[in-house]
Amino acid sequence: MASLPSPSSSSFHVGPIELRAYGLMIALGVLVAIWWCQKRWQTKGGKAEDISEIMIWAVPSGLVGARLYHVITDWRSFQGRWEDVPAIWQGGLGIPGGLIVGVIVGVLVAKKRGINTAEVLDAVIPSIPVAQAIGRWGNWFNQELFGKPTELPWALEISARHRPKEFINELTFHPTFLYESIWNLLLAFLLVKCDRAGLLKPGRLIGLWIFGYGIGRLWIETLRVDNASLIAGIRVNIWMSLIAIIAGLYVAVSGRQRSIDSISS
Repeated sequence: MASLPSPSSSSFHVGPIELRAYGLMIALGVLVAIWWCQKRWQTKGGKAEDISEIMIWAVPSGLVGARLYHVITDWRSFQGRWEDVPAIWQGGLGIPGGLIVGVIVGVLVAKKRGINTAEVLDAVIPSIPVAQAIGRWGNWFNQELFGKPTELPWALEISARHRPKEFINELTFHPTFLYESIWNLLLAFLLVKCDRAGLLKPGRLIGLWIFGYGIGRLWIETLRVDNASLIAGIRVNIWMSLIAIIAGLYVAVSGRQRSIDSISS
């Protein structure tokens, strides 16, 4: 039976130094995103230094927001080990929290520097799903956040110590990290196309991103089997995905009027 293997280790050693693959993938995703949005901002007439200044504040704020979101929505798993709350290298970042805090802080920094926030948002937004796509590979190294058992050719092998008790006899599972990574790359491509075509008002590209992310996260979340907090018997992140879809659609659709008016004229 064909299947995808999982890494045997979640870390690398460089001499006496141990490097966690999870953290490395997040760092790589951030670096690629910064490089790309600097290029995009320069094509819009901005300076690369503007992006650097924004990211110095937005990236760490986003990491804090992502960790707090995970801890708040999964607080039961930290009972008796609250000292592990800062240990992000073990996994556990709530993307919605990171996106909300990171974007808010980035906008505030842009305003303080006198940068057009709408235009800089349009430059930055497509790079965010690219960072997510790269960062998700950290879950592969940690053998975490996989989906239901499956025998599809691209099923992911999970070692026994990482399987939930109810699936201890199953060998392969849906590689949800891979699904989300591919989805985010496709979303980034769509965002760039829409931005170049001028389909939305300046600053409204964020709505399309939130909408697209919400749709992708919704169907991927229904596949996952990891423990999660529930509201009315439904995973919290499914509720958050539905909210993202509605909010993103509202922002994106309300931003189409300018392009419609320009076409009709």
